[in-house]
Amino acid sequence: MSEIKITKNNFQSEVLNSDIPVLVDFWASWCGPCRMLAPIIEEIANEYNGKIKVGKINVDEEEELSATFNIMSIPTVLIINKGKIVANSLGYKSKNEIVKLFEKLI
Repeated sequence: MSEIKITKNNFQSEVLNSDIPVLVDFWASWCGPCRMLAPIIEEIANEYNGKIKVGKINVDEEEELSATFNIMSIPTVLIINKGKIVANSLGYKSKNEIVKLFEKLI
């Protein structure tokens, strides 16, 4: 499964009501570190398909969601499990560092 575009309209169903943990990537097209992280997030979406859901939230398009989570810096990655944030990461991180955020949940 590829990454899912998360919006305020599908946030409840795709993230909060998900049966599996969700990696949520807050990003923007103008953000250099976000562009560097994007291929890693895509790899994770493909490799962990069925074990973790991967969603992307564009902070410019979804200001309300960004405000809800007090996103001040991007990229920010949240791991949400059963509707609760269980891990987070700020800035560019390696694939191994991102995987460590959720590996105990799968």
